[in-house]
Amino acid sequence: MEQYRTRPAQYGPRRDRPRPPLPPQVKRGAGGAPARAGGGPARPARPPGAQRRPAPGRRPALAPAAVGRLPNPRLTGLGSGLFCAVVMFLLGALCAALFGASLTAYGVLFLPVCVLTAVWVRPGDLMTAPVVVPIAFAVGLLPVAEGDGGSRLMGLVTALATQAGWLYGGTLVAGLIVIVRRIRLVHRRRTAAAAGGRPAV
Repeated sequence: MEQYRTRPAQYGPRRDRPRPPLPPQVKRGAGGAPARAGGGPARPARPPGAQRRPAPGRRPALAPAAVGRLPNPRLTGLGSGLFCAVVMFLLGALCAALFGASLTAYGVLFLPVCVLTAVWVRPGDLMTAPVVVPIAFAVGLLPVAEGDGGSRLMGLVTALATQAGWLYGGTLVAGLIVIVRRIRLVHRRRTAAAAGGRPAV
């Protein structure tokens, strides 16, 4: 009978062998700096008395500068009529309460309301401003007008006849502003059409 030879075990229990010491080039980092435990070069020692530089943080975003702007709403034709009528009625009541129903004070306050109405109406309803301004003037005269024998209608007619200068002046101011805005709008459209190579409509 053949007898098999018993091979000695090639893989025996591993013995912890001491690692060879590292060469001096590895122990010291680049430029002769001593190496850290992790293997990289250690940071140079901070000189005594040196202040620590703060860690860079995110700079706060600069808030946009708040620019004060005047209100510039865009009123429709109906909106401009309501605005003008309501404001003139309130101003008429104010004149009746504070200025003794002074028609002159009412006429002076009528002019800036006409300007605001013509400026704030949107471009599509420019022609409504000169129309709603006289109507608002008559509405605002209701609390100011005084008639003989308590007749408010006669007082309103008398006030319209005597204060026609303020009425025409405010309507003229509104009409001029509307014409200027209309001319600028047409010129802007023609410029945009010429720049785009399209015929102006």
